[in-house]
Amino acid sequence: MRKDRRQIVEKSRGVDKPLLILVLILTGIGLIAVADASAPQALNFFKDELYFFKQQAVWAAIGVALLILVSFIKYNFWEKIATPLFFINVLLLMVVLAPGVGISALGARRWIDLGVLSFQPSELIKLSLILYLAKVASREKGALAYFLPLVAVSALIMLQPDLGTTLVVVMVSLVQIFIAGVNLFYFVGGAIIAGVTAAVLILISPYRRERLLTFLESTRDPLDSSYHIRQILLALGSGGFAGVGLGASRQKYLFLPEAATDSIFAVLAEEIGFVGSLAIIILFAAIVLRGLKIANNAPDKFSQVASIGIVAWITTQFFLNISSMVALTPLTGVPLPLISYGGTALTTILLATGILLNISRYAKAKRAN
Repeated sequence: MRKDRRQIVEKSRGVDKPLLILVLILTGIGLIAVADASAPQALNFFKDELYFFKQQAVWAAIGVALLILVSFIKYNFWEKIATPLFFINVLLLMVVLAPGVGISALGARRWIDLGVLSFQPSELIKLSLILYLAKVASREKGALAYFLPLVAVSALIMLQPDLGTTLVVVMVSLVQIFIAGVNLFYFVGGAIIAGVTAAVLILISPYRRERLLTFLESTRDPLDSSYHIRQILLALGSGGFAGVGLGASRQKYLFLPEAATDSIFAVLAEEIGFVGSLAIIILFAAIVLRGLKIANNAPDKFSQVASIGIVAWITTQFFLNISSMVALTPLTGVPLPLISYGGTALTTILLATGILLNISRYAKAKRAN
């Protein structure tokens, strides 16, 4: 018994503790933010201010448990199951499109309802595609082996439709493909095709086209198409340097759309101001730097490309969310990692962090040798 306990302690010493602490801090901030930002909506619809917080707290507990468990599972386990895991998730993306199975909300079909819970296959596919492309990289296959699964996944997600998630998947995959060392000609060609496809998808959709026009002209139709971004900017401006105080946001009172999900950073910025917002940005930057350090010291090709994929995933979602909040990019509906309300997104990110932590353990062992 003592020997087993000693082995666990020895294994935990090798983990990247700063990364673990940073992720737990942001998860805690996320729970507080969800409890705060979702309270008016929860009270209005469920007569319980903590309704969404309770759900998120359960998912956070599950996610942290998965993080700890996975951090003790050697990373090459994920290399072994990457292929079946990927195809199972592709199947789930198909299932969500089936009438009567996938749940429709706000014009999109993104969730599968199991009765006791619902989940988003598009969140699960982010991690499974990262692991699959890392396995492809470890086998040193040609460009088609990377681009075919990427195209298939992107097409299925767009059928939901979900351009924001598609952008995340494509951007993360392109980073992995570049790091894997695919011929630059194919990489540049793939990036150009992705850019042109995104432009076409925006132009042929009245809803997306309206969002783009609203981004270019934020004063356009302030009570309709530009209402969301104007409420976000109002929240940011109200926060000023030090904020109006935790829990004192006015915009969360059903003025700001998606206050607990896509727009949660705006509520935080209103309450904790520029100083608090900057602190959150610094925490995310620190996570990215720790992740890049782990990737740089990864023991093999699979772990390196997987690490880069996980870091790129967090970075891309963070950038797309924050940049849309400050009107640097159009609103995409991409949640803020670890902070926005959403059980599937939170648990998947925490599970991915567990994989990253396990890689950090073996990366340190490599340096020691």
